[in-house]
Amino acid sequence: MNMRKLSINKACVLLGTLLLLAGGGGFAAAFGGVCTAVYLLTQNITAVRCVFLFSLFVLLCVIFFVALIRRKLVRFSDAFCGQMDDMLSGDMQPKQTVEEESLFYKINYRLGRLYEVMQENKNSIAKERADLQELISDISHQVKTPIANLKMINNTLLENEVPPQKQKEFLTAQASQLDKLDFLMQAMIKTSRLETGVISLEQKQQPVYDTLAAALGGILLNAEKKQIDVQVECPEHLDARHDRKWTSEALFNILDNAVKYTPAGGQIRVSVEGWEMYVKIDIADTGIGISEQHQGTIFKRFYREDAVHDVDGIGIGLYLAREIVTLQGGYIRVVSEVGKGSTFSVCLLRK
Repeated sequence: MNMRKLSINKACVLLGTLLLLAGGGGFAAAFGGVCTAVYLLTQNITAVRCVFLFSLFVLLCVIFFVALIRRKLVRFSDAFCGQMDDMLSGDMQPKQTVEEESLFYKINYRLGRLYEVMQENKNSIAKERADLQELISDISHQVKTPIANLKMINNTLLENEVPPQKQKEFLTAQASQLDKLDFLMQAMIKTSRLETGVISLEQKQQPVYDTLAAALGGILLNAEKKQIDVQVECPEHLDARHDRKWTSEALFNILDNAVKYTPAGGQIRVSVEGWEMYVKIDIADTGIGISEQHQGTIFKRFYREDAVHDVDGIGIGLYLAREIVTLQGGYIRVVSEVGKGSTFSVCLLRK
């Protein structure tokens, strides 16, 4: 019995020594050292066995915990890399996890916000590119006809002997085409400056009467030539918060269209009314009217109906008018009936 006990004791000491040698440090060295120390202090093999089993249990728990953490980290890193690849390719939005208090959820939530910002920037760039392409297309379309006419006039004058009277007619036509190009370029410059924010509108509280008078001054002569009756009802002391110069141009564009598309002997009536939040300026005419299906497109840049192509214009006046009014926090609406006329309502912020 003593020999057996001695053999077991020696085996435990040997096991502890081997663990010390094998581990060389860390958990194995500590485990071997503890077993040896317990045996030397207690000379009790049962205590050594208990320490051995407890240490083995701790070791297994550590191994299990490390394996579990490693598995989670591997799964998270794979999911993270996959989501980053999807975000970079723009194919998918990151999926939200259910564990709202976990570290993974917080990182995933930030990824979702990053994805939204990336998508907004992407959409903004795409919209700017589309607008630029549309602008280039519109300019090339508008410039094509005047340039073609100028080339034709120039070639005719160079290649043929033209009587003085005909030369004068050709030169008058040439001047007309040059004026059209100049008007187009000026309109495009204004549009570009407004859209890019180069021009800042100086809004201040001031009477609408003076702004409207400046706009009417530009159309009265043409209205008189067509014998169009222009009636105005505007209180002198009704104020609105607006930029006088640009608002006057917006009103002029609408009034100019009213004169162009109202038959001779027609009528244009301008009335101004103060509301609680807005000042409403109604410009009503007895012109050709606008069909309901086209009322939503007349404010597009360079849009013109087929029925009015014989009237001078490039289709940018209403577009500019809406841009100017919208930038000041107002809006424009239109009510029209074909053959009876149109009413454009310009609403400006009162304060």
